[in-house]
Amino acid sequence: MARYDPADSDMFGVPDPDSLIQLPWNKEIGWLASDLYMDGRPVKASPRVMLKEQIKKLSKKKLQMKSGVECEYFLISEDGSSIADPRDTQSKPCYDQSALMRRYELIKEICDSMIQMGWKPYQNDHEDANGQFEMNWDYTDALVTADRHVFFKYMVKTLAEKHGLRATFMPKPFHNLTGNGCHAHVSVWNGKDNKFLDKKDKLGLSKLAYNFLGGLIKNAQPLSAFFNPTINSYRRINAPPTKSGATWSPSSISYTGNNRTHMIRIPDKGRFELRLMDGAANPYLLQAGILAAGLEGLDKKINPGKPLFCNMYTDHKKYPKLPKLPNDINQALSMLQKSKSLSDAFGSDVINSYIKLKKIEINDFKTKASFNKKRPVTSWEKNNTLDC
Repeated sequence: MARYDPADSDMFGVPDPDSLIQLPWNKEIGWLASDLYMDGRPVKASPRVMLKEQIKKLSKKKLQMKSGVECEYFLISEDGSSIADPRDTQSKPCYDQSALMRRYELIKEICDSMIQMGWKPYQNDHEDANGQFEMNWDYTDALVTADRHVFFKYMVKTLAEKHGLRATFMPKPFHNLTGNGCHAHVSVWNGKDNKFLDKKDKLGLSKLAYNFLGGLIKNAQPLSAFFNPTINSYRRINAPPTKSGATWSPSSISYTGNNRTHMIRIPDKGRFELRLMDGAANPYLLQAGILAAGLEGLDKKINPGKPLFCNMYTDHKKYPKLPKLPNDINQALSMLQKSKSLSDAFGSDVINSYIKLKKIEINDFKTKASFNKKRPVTSWEKNNTLDC
């Protein structure tokens, strides 16, 4: 697969019946995830197909990846110029009970919908920024998590509109507020056996888990093109602290124990949390990227190095040799272009197609706006990313 034009045959979305969801708020409608097909064959550059290929590779090792995602979002005004709740003004609003309860009817309907669908939601909270919320549900197989991730974004936006609000997962809709992350919690299993778990290890991870982690450390720079896919994404990465005191986004490529200032943390035995991704990440490319990097780590037994136990936000200058995350989408795409690992994993045609599409976005931006991390978010960013 390289490129398509009007002379090519039709492309079809073939629904996956296993993904069927009856809309809890409108029982007449069913939602299905689909795989793209052309000339009777799966389209290699279809993100869901890309994920299924990585799942198939892992299954040859008799392993399955399980994951969960933390989807942060803002409730905003119709034009996206401000948060929707003018009373949500505290300097440190995280877990603000009053602000949460003013949106209780919406939060309740979203949570009740997840309960009806069997997702096992376990946490709803007001997040670090004014107007920002997070709702978490149980982890499961990577493909199911990706499908639910897609549906969750649709559900939140739809139900927000029903309640007279607008929701956005945009990475950094407001210059002075913490951005929208989309952290992933990852483990690898053989049936009911968590192969990441080693209770004797100081951090509770097995050698297999450390190798998987090593693949992510090695590939974090080019994976940023998937995990942080928009111009706006790089307002969040390595951003200056907001008035809450922290950005909660990574600055360097490092891992640690239960410490949220690093790109990867190990909050509990048998799993790790990758904190790089933001709300604009394609749910399927998010999971596929983790798997592709992890598979390389397993195949090559990559050592992630030693964990660091420091406040990376304040102490990063003490570790000048640590690799840095890209400064902007152009740098991320350049690193993706040079990545033999990801080209081997997904195919050079797929990678080149992705880069081509992203460069079209960049060129459009250049003709209409200019980017500066220290200046307000541009209207182009909002017009093109608020509904990502």
